[in-house]
Amino acid sequence: MSDSHEDRARGFAAFPPRRGGRARGQSWWGRAWVESMEEGWPEQEPLKKGRAFARSGRLGPLTVAPGRVTAQWYSGEDEPYTVGFQLPELDDDQWDALWERTADRPAQTEAVLAGELPPDLLEAAEDARLGLLPGYGELEPDCDCDEPDHPCAHAVALGYQFSWLLDAEPQVLLLVRGREWGQALEELKSVLLLRAMTDAADDTQDTEETQHTEEDEEHPGGQATAAVGGIPAAAAYARPVARLPALPPLPEPPDPDAGSVTGIEADPLERLVADAAVRARELLAYALGAAGAPPRPLDTWQDTVRIAATHPDPRVLRRLRDSCGRPDELDRAVEAWRFGGAAGLEVLEQSWEPPQADAARVRTSLSAGWEDDELPELVVGGNRWTLTGRGLQLRYGRDGRWYPYQERSGTWWPAGPPVHDPALALAELLGG
Repeated sequence: MSDSHEDRARGFAAFPPRRGGRARGQSWWGRAWVESMEEGWPEQEPLKKGRAFARSGRLGPLTVAPGRVTAQWYSGEDEPYTVGFQLPELDDDQWDALWERTADRPAQTEAVLAGELPPDLLEAAEDARLGLLPGYGELEPDCDCDEPDHPCAHAVALGYQFSWLLDAEPQVLLLVRGREWGQALEELKSVLLLRAMTDAADDTQDTEETQHTEEDEEHPGGQATAAVGGIPAAAAYARPVARLPALPPLPEPPDPDAGSVTGIEADPLERLVADAAVRARELLAYALGAAGAPPRPLDTWQDTVRIAATHPDPRVLRRLRDSCGRPDELDRAVEAWRFGGAAGLEVLEQSWEPPQADAARVRTSLSAGWEDDELPELVVGGNRWTLTGRGLQLRYGRDGRWYPYQERSGTWWPAGPPVHDPALALAELLGG
């Protein structure tokens, strides 16, 4: 593996044994990966043994790098040996083509910019004539064992465990194909910005051409006769240029011994600039079609929570806690904002009744993700699903995501970032 690939490699903790559990990934990307892997490795005996090995807990931590996934296999008798598989990386032209096709789809673009990997991204990849999932013959196993099967059961086990990684973080699929998530986002934003600049230039040119055409039709002689403030243009431009007023005097330099003029310990200018930059970025995303709606205005409480959650200076939180009028609620609200933004705060403070169709889909997803005798008992009230006697809860947001909660001293606290799959959210909540 090259040095640049080692620099971009990511490590993931080993999976514990899953006795009696499912070996195939349960999320959309996890299932899609397994389907592609099993089509490329169709021999049933290695697949069967690989599922058993994946659940055994004998694979060590996983390392994901561009073009390769590896782990150590512990047999319990000999020294561990390395098992892995390789997948071809996409080149720069292929990535450019993918982001061009993604930018043609506002919904997918918005999802990617929000940190998600939407299933429809696969359609954009197909339009660009490239594959994110392994095609036939692309997945190449690599193992130090002496088994004659190709692939061996150890490589198959690693493939199944990689689908578990995709359940929790589907973005690692891009890393295997050669792109870190941050680099992928920057490339997509560059495509959107270039399109916006091109569209703006085209609009300006069209406007100028239209204006010139109208003037030529009205005044065939070509002389400028437009009025400026009711005065013919020629007369207006012939007037002498007025002198600018004198500059005001400079203010006196501040007295270094006088202390703070405002009484505020820290200079708020830096935070105001940062807030303005965030707001400008949200508006630009909407203007470029990367967001479905402009950012909603916040009331005083919501903006207080936002400032407290996004500024690292502890003095900011202390001052806001003293002045907000709701000091006992601020810490929980800040934690909710850090996990889910404005949507997370809404889930904390508001209960609502989801449509029955949503509830039915949730039960179907949970049934598919858990064995019948392993599914925990859940008490449903509105958008809140509480695990009986465990002090754990899932809350369904209006944004379609599931927010984990944990009880602390009789109060429900946010316990992690939201996910779209309720079965995955429940598994992570129990695992945490």
